[in-house]
Amino acid sequence: MAPRRPRKKRRIPGATATPAPASDALLSLPPEVLDEILTRLDLRDAVRTSALCRAWRRRWESLPSLDISTPFGEQPLWTVDCVLPRCSGRVRRFHASLDELSARRLDDWLLILSHRGGVEDLELSPPYPYKFFSLHSTIFSWRRLISIDLFACDIPLLPQDFEGFPDLKVLSLANVKLQQKGEYQLEEIIETSPLLEKLILSEVCIGGDDFIEWEIQAHNLRHITICSNIDYGWNFAELPCLHSAVIDLWEYVGGRDFAKFLAGLVQVRKLSLCTFYAPVNGIKILETLPCTFNNLKSLKLFMHFCELPPILLVICFLRSVPNLEKLKIRIYYGKEQKVEANGEFLNAQWADGMCANLQILKMTVSHVDPLHELVTYKSTSAQAQVLFK
Repeated sequence: MAPRRPRKKRRIPGATATPAPASDALLSLPPEVLDEILTRLDLRDAVRTSALCRAWRRRWESLPSLDISTPFGEQPLWTVDCVLPRCSGRVRRFHASLDELSARRLDDWLLILSHRGGVEDLELSPPYPYKFFSLHSTIFSWRRLISIDLFACDIPLLPQDFEGFPDLKVLSLANVKLQQKGEYQLEEIIETSPLLEKLILSEVCIGGDDFIEWEIQAHNLRHITICSNIDYGWNFAELPCLHSAVIDLWEYVGGRDFAKFLAGLVQVRKLSLCTFYAPVNGIKILETLPCTFNNLKSLKLFMHFCELPPILLVICFLRSVPNLEKLKIRIYYGKEQKVEANGEFLNAQWADGMCANLQILKMTVSHVDPLHELVTYKSTSAQAQVLFK
């Protein structure tokens, strides 16, 4: 019996052809579009595209730029050591939470990155419980840096040929150590970063005992945070664009011209001020400020109210903020109360026009005695809200 001839499939009018595989559709795109797609992917997802088809197997290695980011708790050693030798493109973002092994390889990684066209976004930190790691001075040559975020590291001295960071917008230094005369180093880095918008100096440690007074000069600065239990001599030059500030001075308020220090923040619109200092004999009482905070709309104060200096600091501030709309005061009574800020005392300090535009007052206190005095006062505005906690 003769074998049957296979039947030809009849084409049904109006039927559509079988769609091409997704990988073929992607390959039909222009190379620059493919690069843009891969660049927007997370590094892991970009590497996984190698499984789409043979043509994509090594595509991610030829990207003109990529981001390397290792989440907190993930060991970066394998990831970085595998990616850097295989990908010749520029690394735009380098975020690494360093363990002990990867910290030893950090110098090698930074030197390789220095020859890849320059990193724009750098973030380095050790995992908890952390150990300090040393930072290689090669990062001072990275002229493309836009954001620097360093935690728990030893920062080397600036090289003599340091020219600044012309594109830097964010500088965050938390729990870092600088060598002796590090205040000069901070001043130069900030001054040579003309686009700097955000500055965070939290628990920065500078070697030595005697610190000169120096200025934070950043004409484009929008936000500043300073948190320190030591006075490293910082002052503020003119900051015309300043929008918000967080100042946590711990215990050193009495050792400097605090009025001059505050005057540098005169343009600020939102201010959080924390002064948990222990009052001592002979401390200078701040009664007036040399400027008026016309732009300040929101003020948060965190302090002790056990002696006269911090109480008068609040009164002094309220006299100098005519347009204040929101006030939050957190009062800590951790020491012996030596001055009673009762109604008679507050009336003597009150001045016409104080808190005239205040809309919200929020107070958090550690005992209820002040509330009895406070509720007896009439609100300064019909729209005012008073929140007790």
